[in-house]
Formats: sequence, structure tokens, C-alpha cells
Amino acid sequence: MNNKAFYDNEREIDLDEQKRLYRREKKVIFARTAVFIASIFGIAWSADGNHYGYIGAAILIMIFFSLVGRHEDIKRRQKFLTSRLNVLNSYIVRSRGTWRTRSTTGSNYLDEERPQDVDLYIFGKGSIFQYICAARTKRGRDRLAKSFSPIPPDDFSTVRIRQRGVAELLQRPRLSLDLEALARLMPNNHDTTPLIKSLEETSPELSKIFYLRFISIPLMLAVAILGSAQIIDEVLTLVILSIVPVINLAIAFAMLSRTSEILKPLKMLSKELRLYHAIFERLESTDFNSSSMRKIRDALTDEVSAARKLKLLALLVQFVNSRKNPFAYILGNAIFLMDFFCAAAFISWRQTASRHLHQWIDAWSEAEVLISLASIGQTRETYCFPTLLDNPAPKISAKNLSSLLIANKKAVPNDIDLNAGTLIVTGANMSGKTTWIRTLAGAVMLAYAGAPVCAESFAVSKLAIFTSIRVNDDIGQGLSTFYAELLRIKSMVEYSEKKLPMLICIDEIFKGTNEADRLLGAKVAIRRLTSPRNITIVTTHDFELCNMENISNKHFQEYYEGDEIKFDFKIREGRCTTTNAKYLLRMAGILKSE
Repeated sequence: MNNKAFYDNEREIDLDEQKRLYRREKKVIFARTAVFIASIFGIAWSADGNHYGYIGAAILIMIFFSLVGRHEDIKRRQKFLTSRLNVLNSYIVRSRGTWRTRSTTGSNYLDEERPQDVDLYIFGKGSIFQYICAARTKRGRDRLAKSFSPIPPDDFSTVRIRQRGVAELLQRPRLSLDLEALARLMPNNHDTTPLIKSLEETSPELSKIFYLRFISIPLMLAVAILGSAQIIDEVLTLVILSIVPVINLAIAFAMLSRTSEILKPLKMLSKELRLYHAIFERLESTDFNSSSMRKIRDALTDEVSAARKLKLLALLVQFVNSRKNPFAYILGNAIFLMDFFCAAAFISWRQTASRHLHQWIDAWSEAEVLISLASIGQTRETYCFPTLLDNPAPKISAKNLSSLLIANKKAVPNDIDLNAGTLIVTGANMSGKTTWIRTLAGAVMLAYAGAPVCAESFAVSKLAIFTSIRVNDDIGQGLSTFYAELLRIKSMVEYSEKKLPMLICIDEIFKGTNEADRLLGAKVAIRRLTSPRNITIVTTHDFELCNMENISNKHFQEYYEGDEIKFDFKIREGRCTTTNAKYLLRMAGILKSE
């Protein structure tokens, strides 16, 4: 089953379950209402002197609460299915090429000091980040953004480990779906940093009065036992059993402000961390094969189970919330000193969680990165994991490489085999030159992140990526387009002095100046950037550059069907020999037909 068929099938399954749950919910609501009304009648019947009515009413009330719990389970499942359907739709629209309405563009990660982000559509509207991002948390998105770097990693071993984790998720598409669906239940761009900082702060200490929680119950039990054994007077027994709850309640009231202060952070903690419980539980219960996914699971189970700790937190929250009920508050504190137990339990939980929470959240943020990178293989018909070459010689080789940002049906694949040297790419306007160099350089950056790329095979060595594609003037800085491009190329020349391998992509070199200056500047720049350590790619309409020494040529071409211009977007050997400016001017209605 191909990817599209898989996701379409999953969608139909979830829609069918949604319909069944809706029908079941209606039945449960009807039954719950009927049972509640019947229990009222049972109580009324018993008021007429029939004691069996109380028994029946008690049974009906228990059934009522059971139905309430079942209704809550149905609502939770419905909420999860809605989230899962949203995830499925996001995969389907990416497969169809209609994904540019996705809300997470990553524009906030654009860096003015890093032009590759804009040139290669790494971040922003219509970007690689917008296509792949499955991270719901801010930490996950930050980590994903950080994985895209134009500078290759010092060691490919960590990238290969991440590749294997992504590959395992591709083999388990339902796991990825479920994890992403659970994460979507969190607030968008959820940030746990303040939460982690608050937990890492020193926990408040309990005063000695809180030890009374260990005395109250044993004291009353001992008195009750001694009284029933007639060791102490019956009156004294009753007095003690009456006074102790009153004293407990007085102490609880006296310490109310202190216990409330201790328990105050619990509301925020429970609201944020309870959303992780199901995610951590799923990850902890899965037997992974890849070291990267095992590392994530082990981080959640090291010393203590993250899922169990969060389940304990949820239970603690239930007890604390019960304090809002006056009857429960009075009864719980009079007999058990419930406030003291809750405060002590929460401090103990904080002390344990503060040592591990950072580790748990970091583990999940890495899982979000892997799920995001895996989305390429889950939505593209052709993909592979790049071979990362440790050989220092510059090398890029690809078979049927196509753009991630173009829909499957429209993307045109190309083969390429590049070693150190300079390649001049020519071709008519709109023939595909710029898209091709963006596709190539973008695939290299994806490879360094540990992602699959849209190709049958892809191999790359360590290359620092430098680009000059979308160069604009800057009125505020007084920079012309020509000078702005000069500064780009200057940065390339300066980096080349480090004698490190580079991939250099320059589109329409020096297009912002006159022909004479353009040719002079282009020739000087190309000579400076041609090196046995560099793969330099330059697109141009200046055919004179094709005749320079120590360069190779490739081109794109157009063809015509009647009066209609066509492009096949296939790269070919040699230089281009045609232009299409006049045709495009006539097509736009600017130039009249001769």
C-alpha cells in the first residue's frame, strides 16, 4: 500500500469510528439520564417507607457514575480522533501539494546573517520548515530549526543515528500518527521553559507541624482499639475521638495560607504536564530498534517512569481539587489532615521531577524532530536516506532528485554528479535553473539534518553551503543590489580562505549591473571561487562565461508547440544556445508581434 492509500484508508477508519462513537454517546447520554431519573424515583419510593428503595437508588447512583465515566472516556476518544484526523489531513494535503496553508511557517527563525534561510526556502511561507514541521512545542520547533545548518556537522555519526531513528518511524506510520495526534492536544507552540525553571527552583521546606499528619490517624485508631477493649473509659474514648478532629481542623485552618502557597504551582503544573502523560506512556511501552528512539524511551524511564510520575501528579491534582468542596475539605482535614499530606506529596513530587523533567521534555522535543523529518518519506512517492561521505574530497551525486516543495505529480527529477570545480548553468527564462540549484542545496541541508531527500539515491560529502540567489537592495543601509551581491560573494571568498570544502550556489551572477561590469565582476568572482575544495554552481544568461577555462557547462532548454512555450525542466550537458525573452514579452502583451 503506497503512502497516499495508507493515509486515505486510515482516514476512513477514523471517520467510521467517529460515527460509531457518536451513536454510542447518544445511547450513554440517554441511559445516564434514565438512570438518574430512576434513582430519584427510588429515593422517593423509599420515603414512603419502602427501604428497598434506598438500596435500589444506591445501585442506580453507582450505575449513573459509571455511565458518567464511560461518557468521559468517549469524549476523550472523540477528541483524540479529531486530532488524529487533522494530522491525517496534513499528510494528505502535503501529498497533494496543497500544504502552503499550514500555519507553522518558521518565519521567526529567519536570520538576516544567514541568507541561505531565504535563498533555499528553509524558513518562511512555502518553506521546507512549513512543509515538514510536526512539532507542537516551542522546544521541539526550536530544535528542528537548529537542525538546519549551512555548515556541515563535524561528525556524521550523530546524523546517521538520527537517520536510523527517522527510518524506524517510517516503518511505524501509525505510531507517528498517534504521537503527533496526542501532541496536537497541547496548546500550539507550547513552551515548557518557565515550567522547568519553576521546578528547578528550591522546593519549600515543611515545618515540623506537618509531621502531625503521621500522628492523627494512629492516635484515633489506638484510642478506638483501647476503648473497644475497655482499657480506657468509654467517655474518655468519645471525648478524644471528638476532640482530635476538631484540633486537626483548627490546625488545617491555621496553616491554610501556608499549604495553599505550597500547592499553588500545582494548577499550572497539572495543566501542562498532564498532556504529556499519554505521549510518554506510548513511548515507554514501545520496543524500539534504533538507538535514537531507544535513547528517547530510556530518557523517560531512567530511574523513574515519566508516565507514572505524571499519573501520580494527576492523582494528586484530584485530591487537591477536592479541597474546593467544603464538605470534603472539612472531613478530609478533620480525620486525615489531608492538606498536610497533599503538601508533603507535592514537595516530594517536585523534588523528583525537578531532576528529570528537563530530560523528559528534551527527549520529547527530539522525538518531535524525528517525526517532522519522517514526514518527507511519509508524503513523497520517491525518497531515500543520503549517503554521507567522510571522504574530504567535495562530492554530490544524485539520481532522480526532485524538489520537496513541488507536488509529487509536478516535480521533475534530475540526475547530477558533481566534484570539485565550477559549473556554469545556462538556460532560457523560466526553464528551471533557479529551482534546480535550490533543490540541490536544500537537499544537502536536509541531508545534514538527518532527513530523507526526494531522490532514488543521494550522496554528499561535508560542504559548507553558501548562496547568492535572492539578493535585494537595502535602502536603509544604502546598498544597491549589485553591492549587496558583492558582499555575499565576499563572504564566500573569505570562508574559502579557511581551506574548507564549500558548495557555492550563485543565481544570475551580478544581474543588478550593466553588461560590462557584470562580465568583469563575474569572471573575477568565478576565478576566485574555483578551487579543488569547492563545488561552485553559477547560473547566468551571459554565454561569454561558458568559455572560461577550468569550468564545465550544463543547461536547461525550452521547446515550442505552436505558439506555446514549453519546458521539460531537465538538465543537459553543454551550454544553452537559445533565448526566450522576446517570446515572453509578446506573451505578456508588452512587445507587439512583428
